[in-house]
Amino acid sequence: MKSDAQLQRDVIAELEADPLIDHTQIGVSVTDGVVTLNGLVRSYAEKMAAEKDARRISGVQAIAEEIKVRFPSDPKTSDSEIAKRIVDVFGWNVLIPNGKIDVKVENGWVTLSGVVDYGYQHDAAKKAAGQISGVMGVSDLIELRLTPVASTVRDRVKSAIRRQADRDADTIFVATEGGTVTLSGRVSGWAERRIAEQAALGSPGVSKVIDRIAIAA
Repeated sequence: MKSDAQLQRDVIAELEADPLIDHTQIGVSVTDGVVTLNGLVRSYAEKMAAEKDARRISGVQAIAEEIKVRFPSDPKTSDSEIAKRIVDVFGWNVLIPNGKIDVKVENGWVTLSGVVDYGYQHDAAKKAAGQISGVMGVSDLIELRLTPVASTVRDRVKSAIRRQADRDADTIFVATEGGTVTLSGRVSGWAERRIAEQAALGSPGVSKVIDRIAIAA
């Protein structure tokens, strides 16, 4: 099975090989085999061609297509205006820590850098920046300050399930590798599984959660 990094490289190569597409305006990210395409293109046909190229790659599980069409007649937004809008949105979003993320915009392309403590802060910043009008794409250089500790994540998961489902979570197991947490074991329902996943993702240093928890029959 291809890794997310290999899938990203393959999709980018396929876009570069397509003469119908300006691949420099399309960003590609991959999580658990799901490819996200973002950026701005000149026509709906180019947008559809990019999606078709991504679907052609072996190993792609799904496409999250967030490409927008910008017609030549559309007014362009200056880099300084885009940067200001992003900073303003960051200031309004309670999930994004103040003063922790730097924003740089060049020819409509946004580069985010800095250090945060939680994966959800990173995800919120990237999503918010990508939704600003005039943004061509987002380069994500945000780092997580901490490396998650399995015992800490496990305690948070157990506490969350006790609070929200009034159940024990002794059948859930936690493993960590870098910023990735893998959950396994068994719970009695989908609600508990979702609680565990959210609690793990909200733990310090966690950037990704792989949920392998089974539902008891």
